[in-house]
Amino acid sequence: GHSSIGRASVSKTEGWGFETLCPCHPRIQLKSSSMAHPNVETVSTTADKAKLGMASAAFVAAFAAYYLVPGHLAWVRVVALLLLLALASGLFLIAEPGKALIAYTRESVREVRKVVWPERKDSIQMTAIVFGFVLLMAIFLWLTDKSLEWLLYDLILGWKH
Repeated sequence: GHSSIGRASVSKTEGWGFETLCPCHPRIQLKSSSMAHPNVETVSTTADKAKLGMASAAFVAAFAAYYLVPGHLAWVRVVALLLLLALASGLFLIAEPGKALIAYTRESVREVRKVVWPERKDSIQMTAIVFGFVLLMAIFLWLTDKSLEWLLYDLILGWKH
């Protein structure tokens, strides 16, 4: 780490593979990635468009089959629904947006594993503090309400209950 005043680094990301950007380093142009524009989704190839189209058609067909098969064949309805939904999911997951979703999920799980979760004792203490504060605020607001009610109705207006 770098420090301009001679102290040790306090960076939480040091040693985790993140590059530091110090004043002495030249600015690095970051390459464009899918995370740079999270609202832009592109389907790059005709094959991906076809996969997504077939996945959509299988999804619609799953529900159409469920509602169009007669009621006395309930097991056929359920099997058709599950098979067509599995087909739709499979087609989506082999297309580029599906692969991106899988990569995003893996990265999210990896990040969640890095989180230092509070211990049970700390969670219980913080919850008790929050409930205690809520109780104190409720008592304070009730006392304020009753005081203003007494001041306005009994003293100023003279309306006795």
